[in-house]
Amino acid sequence: MSAPPKTVLQASPAEAEAIREAVRHADVSSLGMGRARAELKHVPGLVALLSDERVSGPIYDLPRPITEDSVTRWVAENQAQALAGEALLLVTLDERGEVSGYSHIVVWPERSAAELAGAVRADLQNRGRGSAGMAHTFGWIFETLGVRMMCLTAALDNIRSQKGIDAAGFVRMGERDAVRPDGTIRRSVYWEMTRDDWRMRHRL
Repeated sequence: MSAPPKTVLQASPAEAEAIREAVRHADVSSLGMGRARAELKHVPGLVALLSDERVSGPIYDLPRPITEDSVTRWVAENQAQALAGEALLLVTLDERGEVSGYSHIVVWPERSAAELAGAVRADLQNRGRGSAGMAHTFGWIFETLGVRMMCLTAALDNIRSQKGIDAAGFVRMGERDAVRPDGTIRRSVYWEMTRDDWRMRHRL
């Protein structure tokens, strides 16, 4: 399961409610072409995407096994969490309208914090656009959702994601145990970044 940052921030009730409202009403199309909130109609496409271990293998917080039933529950749970202002499950649709990627943003409004996970279809990986896309999404989370802290994890052997996170300027803070939905443990590299540091790095 997703876990909040090791660094503890406390949001005021007003700040926490503003973050919840931002999550509820966020215009996800501003993330780029083809981005949309995941709906039940996207379940078959998500199953096809995530059934490929090259896509889902490194990611710890996905429902397992990947089936139509488990992904349907996952989408429905995230729709409810979006209404509560605590998560966004997004899909990326290609020019044919097929699911070519996904992003999962978990938000802790009382901590003014968020975590991001996601992946793209195997044939779209290693094209040199991943780092730029990740950086755009990080900035969107800080500025659109209004959180002051982000944390990220990546599997110890997921070198591609590690390089992208390092390049974005996140600070490595050791390792942490990531708990999968089935209760198994995956040891992960762990990063944090504050919104102030992000703005300084990008001169916002």
